[in-house]
Amino acid sequence: MTMAQIFRAILFQEPSTIFIKIMVMMNLVFSAILGISEGFGIQNLEYSKFWNVNSQKQVKTKVPSRIGMLIAYTPTLIACLSFFWIFPNGGIRFFMLNSATAIHFFKRVLEVLFVHKYSGAMAMNSAITISSSYLMAFSSLIYIQHLTEGSSDPNIDLKYLGFIVFLVGIIGNFYYHFLLSNMRKKGENGYKIPKGGLFNLVICPHYLFEIVTFFGFSLISQTLFSFSSTIGAVFYLTGRSYATRKWYISKFEDFPRNVKALIPFVF
Repeated sequence: MTMAQIFRAILFQEPSTIFIKIMVMMNLVFSAILGISEGFGIQNLEYSKFWNVNSQKQVKTKVPSRIGMLIAYTPTLIACLSFFWIFPNGGIRFFMLNSATAIHFFKRVLEVLFVHKYSGAMAMNSAITISSSYLMAFSSLIYIQHLTEGSSDPNIDLKYLGFIVFLVGIIGNFYYHFLLSNMRKKGENGYKIPKGGLFNLVICPHYLFEIVTFFGFSLISQTLFSFSSTIGAVFYLTGRSYATRKWYISKFEDFPRNVKALIPFVF
């Protein structure tokens, strides 16, 4: 079976609209540029521990990091929940996809409130940029899924496998966020080299499981846009994990060089 035949077997034959074409291309191009920028420190989003390693910019408007991350995630959570009301008869695949996206952002909001520990402020423009990007991407994901209603299902149905993959990704992502949070004891503000589990092999296992989560979305959805979103997530998180590893190397002389950025033993 050729690659083209595989794609025809697993993808919906979506309506060929200019909207879908533009969104697919925007996904890939924007994510690739952002991933390269993150990896090489050209323009890191102003909310992480390493965004200003090579930057001389003065950030004029800041908010507490917890507030900034709530601004980043909450609008998309509200949008995902509203789609249950806007499209009440979307079918099982639509319900599974919308449920997965709502769970994903509900988890993120809960982590912001109860898991993550913050020691600084976040640039307001970064919070708004992240928020609008997520809102546009996930609203498009759900809307394009709605457009497939009435279309024949792909020859190979992957939605149930996709939900299992999604659960593996979101549980793994939460576990490593939890480990990162527990590294800081009460009153501590400094950074440490993460250890335990996959942290002994890669510095960003939470990003690896984030990619698994997006892959789960794609398998549930089985649209070209959903797969382009996953490719975009791979671009961005690859660049971000590379920048994270570079930051740790610059800050810790004893950082183990055998620990990779994202993929054990490879990268």
